[in-house]
Amino acid sequence: MNLPRVFLTAGEHQIQVYVARSDEERAQGLMFRREMPEDEGMLFMCDECAVLKFWMKDTPLPLSIAFLDEDGTILKISDLEPHDLEGESSEHPVRFVLEVNQGWFAQRGIGEGARLTGPLFLERA
Repeated sequence: MNLPRVFLTAGEHQIQVYVARSDEERAQGLMFRREMPEDEGMLFMCDECAVLKFWMKDTPLPLSIAFLDEDGTILKISDLEPHDLEGESSEHPVRFVLEVNQGWFAQRGIGEGARLTGPLFLERA
């Protein structure tokens, strides 16, 4: 994957993520990936906040997905199964979506309302 990478932090936990910004990069996502290192993921960055829906077409990895507010606050976390076409909706407008190996959030005690920090998120006033 030839995408820029950034580090995000949740409490004492750090994760390195690929940043998918363009429509093409977001559409490709993690399709066809069969494995991913434990502390690696993909951050989907949209130009504007919107209700987003993600599915697992051609994605053989079980993933956990977090829908994030502009400041990095986790609004919703869901688990996604390989090749599931039903998908998961953010339910609320978001600008960022983070995909990681399934269970990453639960194993670290990171839940909805927790805040990720990193160079792409708006600072709180």
